[in-house]
Amino acid sequence: MAKEKATSPEKKAALEAIRAEFKGNDSATQRRRLMEAFKRGWAISTFEAMRYLDIYFPPARIKELRNLGEKIKTHWINVLTESGDRHNIGMYVLESGASHESN
Repeated sequence: MAKEKATSPEKKAALEAIRAEFKGNDSATQRRRLMEAFKRGWAISTFEAMRYLDIYFPPARIKELRNLGEKIKTHWINVLTESGDRHNIGMYVLESGASHESN
């Protein structure tokens, strides 16, 4: 099995900086963190959102953003977890030019 590339140190640092900038656990703040990552040009996997943006359940935040009018695509990727198991997870991408101001 091919091993996927881990999150780059540059991306990890950028996502952690976003988390530090937008403090709080409420859903609106979690959505702000996701949108900031998208606006900075990052595609975000479910695991990256959980680990580096402190978003407990990213699919819920993605659904809320879509309900607010954001055009977010989901690409399915198969990753190897730390436990050695493979999982299909979402890789979320904001469609170019589709961003709106949202909570």
